[in-house]
Amino acid sequence: MRKTFIFLLLTLLALFIFAKEKIVINSYMSDPAPRKAFAELVKTFQEKYPEYEVTVNTFAHEDFKTLLRTWLAAPKGTADVVTWFAGERMRYFAEMKLITPVEEVFKESSWENYFPASFKSTCSYNDRIYFIPQSWYWWGVYYRKSVFEKYGIKEPKTWDEFLKVCETLKANGISPIAIGSKFPWTAAGWFDILNLRINGLDYHIDLTAGKIPYNDSKLLKVFEYWKQLVDNGYLLPNHTSYEWQEGATFLFRGQAGMYYMGQFIKDVAPEEVKNDLDFFRFPIIDPSVPLYEETPIDGFMIPANAPNRKGAIEFLKFIASKEAQEKFARDLGRLAANIEVAPPDEHAKKGLDMILASAGVSQFYDRDTNPEMAEIGMNALIEFLQNPGKINSILDNLEMERKRIYGIK
Repeated sequence: MRKTFIFLLLTLLALFIFAKEKIVINSYMSDPAPRKAFAELVKTFQEKYPEYEVTVNTFAHEDFKTLLRTWLAAPKGTADVVTWFAGERMRYFAEMKLITPVEEVFKESSWENYFPASFKSTCSYNDRIYFIPQSWYWWGVYYRKSVFEKYGIKEPKTWDEFLKVCETLKANGISPIAIGSKFPWTAAGWFDILNLRINGLDYHIDLTAGKIPYNDSKLLKVFEYWKQLVDNGYLLPNHTSYEWQEGATFLFRGQAGMYYMGQFIKDVAPEEVKNDLDFFRFPIIDPSVPLYEETPIDGFMIPANAPNRKGAIEFLKFIASKEAQEKFARDLGRLAANIEVAPPDEHAKKGLDMILASAGVSQFYDRDTNPEMAEIGMNALIEFLQNPGKINSILDNLEMERKRIYGIK
């Protein structure tokens, strides 16, 4: 009896000593390519650190955006690490004390040894770092090289040239511009780039910070240019019925000619199409306005209610490393945030060169704007695309919301 007791005691002790520490990650990487790439990173981490057992819970991207607020505000946390976006989207949670600083990742080094100094402000709140960037990417006008070659189309440099390309495609039975706006952030991308081309970066930053009225005459000009595309029938019909990936299939099949989208469009492209995809910088509208671009940054945060903060820090140290960032960038053709990682291919190098040649960059409308304002604003953009004649009343309503949200009298 005593031997049995001792055996059980030793067994329990061994289980306690050799039990793996659990790290739970909630991820929005639901498309097949990034999901696979992230799974391989997690596998590498566990091989290097066998004392940890990592569980990854993957959610559809749009569902994740809704669920994250619930997870972070819960009395008892269920995730140790969450994927998210740099900029105002991250700062919103930092201000509410729902995420925790992560300076321990750089305990034996410094931010500048890992990432560009210019990234630090968009990953921080009140001079504390809350966000570890993993990758970033450019936005451009994507097209199929074979389609452009077939119709003798050259990459347009100016707005007038862009309209002529649209007309050529339309005349040949091809929808000039693909878009899937079932979820409105794709429309926000168009709004951003038009505002950057027409009014510049400082104006755009002030707008997203709530400092400029939405019915300002300069902003109305943005919608007047956008309206040309709607009125001429250049946008994919019924685009509000399609998610962004579904909109992309029209481009892949040659039924649409162009798609203004982030580099991640290649994640969902069929293998036989990927090498036929190329992109160009969004055309110049006002030559007096410098060229600014969109460069969103993706990465990770630690919830304030994380059950295993120590394990979360260890995982983020790994994520920040050259090894981890290089593999993820290579697998997906992304630009790594880590300064030691070179562009993984010529496509990524072209994107990097475009960004380096720009006069400045912004994140993205719903990443730079107060979340409540962003949601209302993006829905208004869809309303405009469906009813362009109502733009004045739409902007007046947005201005009322801006004053309410920012407490302006």
